[in-house]
Amino acid sequence: MDIGLQIPDFTWPNGPGALGPELAAVARTADQAGFGYLAVMDHFFQIGAVGPVENDMLEAYTALGFLAANTERAKLLTVITGVHYREPGLLAKAVTTLDVLSGGRAILGLGAGWNEDESRGLGFPFPPLAERFERLEETVQYVLKMWSDDESAFEGKHYQATRLLNSPQALSTPHPPLMIGGGGEKKTLRLVAKYADACNLFNTPELEHKLDVLKRHCETEGRDYDEITKTVYQPLDTGEKGEKTQELIDELGRLHGLGIQVALGFVPDVQKLDGLERIGADVIPVAAAF
Repeated sequence: MDIGLQIPDFTWPNGPGALGPELAAVARTADQAGFGYLAVMDHFFQIGAVGPVENDMLEAYTALGFLAANTERAKLLTVITGVHYREPGLLAKAVTTLDVLSGGRAILGLGAGWNEDESRGLGFPFPPLAERFERLEETVQYVLKMWSDDESAFEGKHYQATRLLNSPQALSTPHPPLMIGGGGEKKTLRLVAKYADACNLFNTPELEHKLDVLKRHCETEGRDYDEITKTVYQPLDTGEKGEKTQELIDELGRLHGLGIQVALGFVPDVQKLDGLERIGADVIPVAAAF
């Protein structure tokens, strides 16, 4: 089982002036500690579950480029990109660029999006949910075609393009992995079964049911369920002095028993680095042995 660090909060005690070197230290520490993934949210305003909307938030793909420059092995992704924030051509170029400059470590995390307040606030279009799902499937088709040898035109309901030239191509083969995030049973998990290399779910009492739904969609789509990497959002809290370490290990073991292969989540007070080091010393070796 792999462990991934997601960094959802950039309001740190020393302020924006210290954020660059402190974030670099977090990235290097996590990379050296054995975290397999480094992730950021794709938001422009802070979300209520993390803190006040006015708190500091970095743009995702600029931040991932910075993380790439300060790491050597961890895979890099958003959890999860809102489909309405970027045109598919720009999104494909951004992830391709990240993949090339990181030596083949990019993952495209993609979903239908949900944050109307930040979308309206900054002037992004916010189509109805049904249309966002249409755009999600078209974007997946567009990006996968852009990562192929087919440069021909793309003609969709929402997106049209005359030549899907992508030079240089990504280093990852056959292309950067595609993760579709969300647990919607009728649309999201169907799209996972049809297109995705990985899914991202929340660790809720419904998790086992969601995995069963994904299995059924795979059967319908003729897809091997085992081909899909199952990831789950799981806070990585070992406690202030490590008193919660065994509790975390036990929960990771339970998730592994359900077939989860990657646990992605935040570490409290991550900028202090000790939580990352403790997970690297006490949790990651155990999880790797599951």
